[in-house]
Formats: sequence, C-alpha cells, structure tokens
Amino acid sequence: MKVKPADRTGKVQEYYFSKKLAQIDRMRKEGADIISLGIGSPDQAPSDSTIANLISYAVRPESHGYQSYIGIPALRKAFSDWYRKYFRVELNPDNEILPLMGSKEGIMHISLAFVNPGDEVLIPDPGYPTYSSVTNLAGGIIRKYDLVEKTGWHPDIEALEKSDLSRVKLMWINYPHMPSGTRGSTQLFEKLVAFATRNNILLCNDNPYSFILNNDYHSLLETEGAREIALELNSLSKSHNMAGWRIGMVAGDSGYIKEILRVKSNMDSGMFLPVQMAAVEALHNPESWYESVNTVYVRRRKTVEEIMDVLCCNYDKSQVGLFLWGRIPENVASCEDYVEEILNEAHVFITPGFIFGENGERYIRISLCATEEKLKEAKERIMKTRRKEKGERRKGRI
Repeated sequence: MKVKPADRTGKVQEYYFSKKLAQIDRMRKEGADIISLGIGSPDQAPSDSTIANLISYAVRPESHGYQSYIGIPALRKAFSDWYRKYFRVELNPDNEILPLMGSKEGIMHISLAFVNPGDEVLIPDPGYPTYSSVTNLAGGIIRKYDLVEKTGWHPDIEALEKSDLSRVKLMWINYPHMPSGTRGSTQLFEKLVAFATRNNILLCNDNPYSFILNNDYHSLLETEGAREIALELNSLSKSHNMAGWRIGMVAGDSGYIKEILRVKSNMDSGMFLPVQMAAVEALHNPESWYESVNTVYVRRRKTVEEIMDVLCCNYDKSQVGLFLWGRIPENVASCEDYVEEILNEAHVFITPGFIFGENGERYIRISLCATEEKLKEAKERIMKTRRKEKGERRKGRI
C-alpha cells in the first residue's frame, strides 16, 4: 500500500471467524460438505407478527427517510416494558434507553465515550474478543481478569482489589456468560456493583443470552446502587432470532446515555423505521413464543451433549445460552490442532476456546444453531473418524 494505515489497525487482528469462514468457503468450493457448529447465528425465524410488521411498514412511502438517533418512542417504550416484565427493572424510555444497531455497536460507542488513551479496561478471560479489540481501537489498555472453572467462572474480586486499580476506568462483564454458559445471579451482581462503586469503575454487563435455555432472568440494573455505576447492553439477535436485523440497546443512567449518544450520533443516522417497528412487535412476543424457541434448543442441546461425549469432553449440564462449552481430554496436546483435525477429517467446524482467551485453551464451544438433522450427522461423522483412528492404532499405523 502506498498510504500507511493508522497505527490503531496494527493493534487489532482480523476476527477469527472472518478468517475461518473464508477457509470453510474454500473447502466447500473444493467439494467438501462442511457442517459449521461454530458461530451462534440463530437459524430459527422471528415471530410471524414481527415479520408481518416489517412488511407492513416497508411498503409505506413515508417509512424510508432518516430516523432519529435515539430511536422512535415506540421502540424505547417497548424496551422499557420488556425490562419491566422480565427483569423487574424500571427504565425511563425518554432518557435511560438508547436503541442501537446491535449491541456490538454499543461496545464501541461505550468505549469511545468513556475510555481515554492509557485508561485500563478490565476484560474477562475467557470472554468475547470484541471487548479487547475495541479497547485497543479506543486507545485503552487491556487488563485481563481470570474466569476459571474452579471458581464457577466468576471474577475473583478479592484478588482484583489487592492489585492497583487506580487506572481502571471500565470493566466488562457478560452474564449469562459466553462462552461458559454461566448464569448471572443477584448475589454475583451485588458483589460486582459494590466492587465497582468502591473503585469508581464503570461496570458494563453485556446481556444477550438471558432467554436461551433459561427462565431465571437477571439484569445488572436490578441491583441496588447499579444506576450510579453501571450500564447494560442487550440485543434481539439471540433472544428473538434477529441477528441480521442489527437491533440492540444500552440502558442506564440518563447522564451515561447522553455521553454515549454524543458518539453514536456522529456514527450513524438511525435505524430503518420498518425494522424498528418490527422490533416493537418482537418485544411484545408472548411467553409462549420464547418457550417454543427453547423447545427446539432443548432437543438440539441433547445431541450436542452427545457430541461432547463422543469427543470425551467434560461439561456442565447447567449451562445456558446458545452454546455448549466443554473441556477437552487431557491427552489432547493442542486444542487448535484438535479442532482443525475434526474440520479436515469429519468436515465439522467447532470453535476452539483459545480464541476467547488463555483460560479457554483447554476448551471447545459447540453452537446450537444447526438443525437436529445436521447435529446428528455431525455426531455420526465424528464417531466415524474416531472409529477409524482407533482401528489405525490397533493396526500400528499411528
């Protein structure tokens, strides 16, 4: 290139799944039938009424102009009603909710609004890689905190407080946790809010998985004192099967929301009105709709557990969310080589845990976003390759 890119681009790498999907695409072009169990992109449809609302508004000539940066009042109210019903949280739709084009966008907006170059950001390990990449782009300093199986994938707050926190500005948490599937709880959130308050740290909970295989809903904002020190992101991507629609929100104190809006209003021109109106309808889905979606995931989860068993992985059956997280056998030397072998031999793509941090290096993650038929086929393929390997060992070939 004749023109040198900005220094900040050197601090981030291409997203793992971007590279992996390119590899899978090449393999498919060469004739391989790949079953992808890597990405959590829901394959079920939104509710019929959601789609009908989209169509209804899309055919209206007045629907196609620029929209407000803060979302239409009906969408903000729908988010407010949703939080009241399921999370027991009262939010003022006028100034405590900001609709977003997906919560991933919100991670960037929050970071740019609050993180100065040199500020430290506490990021879970394992955790969503975007927390780290966005911190780098904002000029912040990544400071990982450990989440491990032994402590139930909860932060060790006592250990954190023994360290120097004077430069820490923001802390990312994510409960229900991805990738471990650990639920949030009142007790956990109380400890985290108290920690953030004592140390003047903005606590941000990324909360898109509450409705998947879970009916014990918790919001960080239901915790006493959270409004002064916390924000929460949510999304319709997983909970309402609307990943490609790009609809999310951030909620919190009006002062924090105002600062985020300063950033957001300079980066987009509002969501397409029919999409917002469809989201309003989705947020009013009856409880029976969530139950019907989860009925499918329950069946799929059983098959994914069987895949984990075939791979001799250990896993916690109490996990919630869109994935199953399992520890690989001790005799496997490299998780990366392990999943690459499964991809090349069985033509099944499984996510290696190392992409979520060092504490994920001995784990794999399998998505529930495939039909039962595909999951069963993946299981059979993996079983076939396992039998082949055992036969070759008996013959002394490997």
